[in-house]
Amino acid sequence: MITSTTARAVGPAPAMVAARARLWLVALLFVLAAIGWWWTVERMEGMDDGPWTALGTLGWFLGVWVVMMAAMMFPSLAPTVVLYARMTRDRSAPLLFTGGYLVVWGTAGAAAFALSWAAGDVLAWDRAGRWIAGGTLLAAAVYELTPLKDLCLSKCRSPLGFLLGAWREGRAGALQMGAKHAGWCVGCCWALMASLFALGVMSIAWMAVVAALIAVEKMLPWRRVATYGTAGILLALGLLMLVAPDTVPALSEPSGDGMPTMPSMSS
Repeated sequence: MITSTTARAVGPAPAMVAARARLWLVALLFVLAAIGWWWTVERMEGMDDGPWTALGTLGWFLGVWVVMMAAMMFPSLAPTVVLYARMTRDRSAPLLFTGGYLVVWGTAGAAAFALSWAAGDVLAWDRAGRWIAGGTLLAAAVYELTPLKDLCLSKCRSPLGFLLGAWREGRAGALQMGAKHAGWCVGCCWALMASLFALGVMSIAWMAVVAALIAVEKMLPWRRVATYGTAGILLALGLLMLVAPDTVPALSEPSGDGMPTMPSMSS
């Protein structure tokens, strides 16, 4: 009998086997991710105002945020979804699992919006914005090396271990499992997502970098290399942001005379 402890030890290998058996599902998730990237690039063209870019209205931001999460997370989520599809008889369960996953990330986006709204002008570049951005990147680097990050990452890197430990029957169970997996994913990636806000949440270049770091941490066989490498990158970016922000690659330095107003979803 395979226990959850054994499943964690074998890591992502069972998911890779399941992926080969369900290539159509892997392809679907990657196609959805590609559509998400295309849509995000179209919607965010010309909106990058650097660190702490204005988020617009709640409805507009959440619409963009959920599509962003699909674009950024679906490639690394695919192994878990395809393994779940192989373990359940309900063909709709993988879709519900993914839906529960996106609901939690949507909630995280709403929380980020609320924090941005509460901070207000404090995040303006000519006030504390630069220093908060640098501090956020440094804090994210430190978080990479904490036990909590290690625990959350272990859940994301061991799909079989997670599924065995969190198994719930039925369609409601599929939603719950997807939400629970997203909870571990938020715990693993929240600091990286905070870094994206600090670098420019509307920057396609930095969105791609953060998405790549997330995928590397979750899927690269050399786990320590991935986490320590990510921590090193965040540390370097944080120091550059504090000392010489004009040297940070692909950074759109805000003008300091206020933040732009985002369009509505209908525009």
